[in-house]
Amino acid sequence: MNIKSFLAGKLRKFILLTFDCFCFALVSVIYYFSNLYLPNSIEYDPAKFIANAAILLLTMLVARFAFSVYNSILRYTRTFNYVKIILADAAACIAAVVISMICNTFNGAWFFVIIVSVNLLIAILARMVYRMIYKIKLHGAGSENDHINVAIVGAGQMGALLANELLYNPNSKYRPMFFIEKQATKLGNSISGLKIYPENEDVYKLIEKFDIKEIFIAISSIDSKTAAQLFEFYSKTPCRLKIYDEPIKDFTNGDVSQSKSKTIRNFEIEDLLFRSPIKINSRETADYYADKVVLVTGGGGSIGSELCRQIAQHRVKKLIILDIYENNAYEIQQELIRKYGSRLDLSVEIASVRDAQRLDAIFNYYRPQVVFHAAAHKHVPLMEHSGCEAIKNNVLGTNNTANAAEKYGVEKFILISTDKAVNPTNIMGASKRLCEMIVQSRRDSKTSFAAVRFGNVLGSNGSVIPLFKQQIANGGPVTITDKRIIRYFMTIPEASQLVMEAGAMAKRGELFVLDMGKPIKIYDLAVNMIKLSGFEPEVDIGIKEIGLRPGEKLYEELLIKTETLDKTENDMIFIEKDEPLGREEIDRILDSLRNAVEETKDSIASPIIKEAIKSVVPTFVDPEEINKDAANAREMAEANV
Repeated sequence: MNIKSFLAGKLRKFILLTFDCFCFALVSVIYYFSNLYLPNSIEYDPAKFIANAAILLLTMLVARFAFSVYNSILRYTRTFNYVKIILADAAACIAAVVISMICNTFNGAWFFVIIVSVNLLIAILARMVYRMIYKIKLHGAGSENDHINVAIVGAGQMGALLANELLYNPNSKYRPMFFIEKQATKLGNSISGLKIYPENEDVYKLIEKFDIKEIFIAISSIDSKTAAQLFEFYSKTPCRLKIYDEPIKDFTNGDVSQSKSKTIRNFEIEDLLFRSPIKINSRETADYYADKVVLVTGGGGSIGSELCRQIAQHRVKKLIILDIYENNAYEIQQELIRKYGSRLDLSVEIASVRDAQRLDAIFNYYRPQVVFHAAAHKHVPLMEHSGCEAIKNNVLGTNNTANAAEKYGVEKFILISTDKAVNPTNIMGASKRLCEMIVQSRRDSKTSFAAVRFGNVLGSNGSVIPLFKQQIANGGPVTITDKRIIRYFMTIPEASQLVMEAGAMAKRGELFVLDMGKPIKIYDLAVNMIKLSGFEPEVDIGIKEIGLRPGEKLYEELLIKTETLDKTENDMIFIEKDEPLGREEIDRILDSLRNAVEETKDSIASPIIKEAIKSVVPTFVDPEEINKDAANAREMAEANV
């Protein structure tokens, strides 16, 4: 504890106690002498009067200490603190009357009632006056430019807490000016001296009149639909939009704070997912993974590391993180050690899924019961150029890992796939489709193989969110490949939790598909991110089209087509109806791909790789074929609704 702060707190209590004692003595003296001259006054024996005054003062002080009256900081005093003073003094009055009767000094109840009432009134008024003086001093000090004028959306409990914090915290740089509220019963009233106005078009005039710079949303349990409506309404103002809420994870800089305390945070693009919150069957999922040895390949990546966080919460027997990139593996290792310490049995292995011999040693040593296979190259343009690496890492690496899983009796093997595997138009998407085919071919295995397919995840490494943030921070422009392009999005925790639930469901070779909700136009995403950063699109920050990249299509095809899917217990998870190839056919495909890799080993990039992949993935389509008819696609129409 800081000694200076401790002494300051003791001094504050002493001053307040001295003030109350002085007021009590003054009131008692005035009361005594007024009785000497007022007609029909009560005649007091001086000795008994002093004795009763001493009894009453002692009981009042004891009661106020018992009710923690002197533990409250005056500038933060709330209604409940005033109630405590009233209860304490009432109890003191009753106790003093009883004690005076026992001591035979009782000379009527009026003395006790009047002295207590007047002292109570003085105590409450003094505290209220102090708060007013403190408030005036706090907001009157310095120039007007020292504070940022803000409006608070939500005149409920959270809004009131936020207003008081901003009003009475000496370190606050904000000055709340008024509340905005939809509930009609609250309109026209005031909270902490701040008037409550209705949420309508007149708000724009108020924002201009009071020179509001930022708008704080203080609404409990805000969902994405409400967040989207609020953003649409307030984005028409020049104000920066913020939320008074629990902090959310910032996946772009590794911030994984688990704090549950309320704080003022920026309105994030994650708040604008146009979907209802997902429901996770956490109990059954947790029961499945409890006491199991779980291995995650690519455990240092965006999805892999979040899977490790989720797995660590499920009381697993052991968690093994496998990754070729030691920096990422080290970061998630240290994070989990800080959070769980010795409560989590954790191991990290630096290895490549290309190395079958190394995988064999790891599986033999740890004997994992569940494997999540997240290791993969995923960048579309890079894999278009280095297609042989997509085959070696994604396809052959998946086959190596699946072989090790079967050899050492893994119960379940879950492949992380992508929506780009649906009618792929590029090498990366086709390589992930081949991974799915490998998994689906093993329905006869004692190991339960399954794949989980979903779209883009917000904030993952290499995704548009970190790129846009960096471009905005640099002053723009924000670059998009095409204004028409759309994508499906999900948060990293959403995807990871659904992957784990699908894994618990897996039985034999299923291809699970996650409901990604409504597709989002990347142009709209860029516009919203610029607004969220406090800038005006195309004025402060430009948006520039740079053209589609090699292998890129304007839209990823709709994952959820009810005519081709079976439902599961979770309405966010479906199973694709797909007829798998046999093991012999998969082995033939893998041999042809190995030959293509060998044939191009001395080349930087070769069309042979692409032709080899197109020959073994029947659903491969050239992006030009998809893009030329994009305007008529069901997905594009849904994004424009």
